[in-house]
Amino acid sequence: MTKTILISGASIAGPALAFWLREHGFHPTVVERSPAIRDGGYAIDVRGAAVTVAERMGILTDLREARTGMRGMTIVDGDGRDLASVRMDELVSGPDDVELMRGALSRILHERTDGVEYVFGDSITAIEQGPDAVRVEFERAEPREFDLVIGADGLHSTVRRLAFGPESDFTRYLGFHVSIFSTENFLGLDRWTTVHNTPGRLAGLYRARTDRGAKAILGFASPRLRFDPRDPSTQLPLLDKAFRDERWIVPQLLEAARNAPDFYFDSITQIRMDSWSRGRVALVGDAGYGPSPLSGQGSSLALVGAYVLARELHAADGDHHWAFRAYEREMRNFVALNQKIATDGAKTLIPKTRTGLWLRNQMFRLMPHLPKTAALSKNVERAANAIDLRDRVPR
Repeated sequence: MTKTILISGASIAGPALAFWLREHGFHPTVVERSPAIRDGGYAIDVRGAAVTVAERMGILTDLREARTGMRGMTIVDGDGRDLASVRMDELVSGPDDVELMRGALSRILHERTDGVEYVFGDSITAIEQGPDAVRVEFERAEPREFDLVIGADGLHSTVRRLAFGPESDFTRYLGFHVSIFSTENFLGLDRWTTVHNTPGRLAGLYRARTDRGAKAILGFASPRLRFDPRDPSTQLPLLDKAFRDERWIVPQLLEAARNAPDFYFDSITQIRMDSWSRGRVALVGDAGYGPSPLSGQGSSLALVGAYVLARELHAADGDHHWAFRAYEREMRNFVALNQKIATDGAKTLIPKTRTGLWLRNQMFRLMPHLPKTAALSKNVERAANAIDLRDRVPR
């Protein structure tokens, strides 16, 4: 019977899965490339079914205490003059949704898995499946055998590449690249976001309640670009080229990107796969079905996916063949609906035409005069809750 399970990745899906596996009597080990839990990151949302999972984990109070406390957003022109403003309670949100920094969620999940074996500063280099176990080789540690291996290692998953094939076989590029990093609070913001758009470009600065400084975001439409996702020296020139003619505080942000301790740059890409398991290896979260940041649902999918996968392994009494099939059956529609909403996010955040920008700004201007139900996106609300989280009876 399955007992020992190696999880690759210690961001959100990995620790969440480790929590539930331990609750169900399994013995998880988590391997993470970074030397420690990554702090910082950008603001993420825990919505719908993910709020239910957080409550069952006993961390919902912790998440609420770590809220960003954001109050709203202003859109400005190239000279910094206000074009439109909107309050957070007028934007897409449900009554129980929680917005917090990605690093805060990772830390909370890690703290709730105290006693789970974590191997930091290492990563998987080879996976060899046998009839009764998986032999795993690492960059630094000696090889080990596990009953199962789960890839929770994000968009550029090593487990997916080793067990399923090249990343390019499973990506759907959505036409944008984004950079997010910590910087000074140039605008003196207080729980507020300020953004400037030109067609196909977005530059923004926001300061959450929990930030010492502020977070910058630079997003742009382009053909798919070539770069090393782990090497900023291949990414910064692309950012410079995309924003070299932009005004507002963009030159300051480009300079700040060079010294940011948490500089992030990547394509806006979804992961689409026909199957999330192969033999004794399975994927959870962004590694198997990343919806992209434009959906706002990546962290929620990770939390729910971890819960469902652990639940099905428990219900199957460790029979991974049965459990992996049930996991996919339960998650498929939920994933599809949440991936679909990413296209709406693109239209709102980075319109590609001047007409699209004007229409977006008009929508924000009208929001204070619309009924609350009109401002709340029913598509997002429906997608965030489109799964049955009732416990399964073990076989």
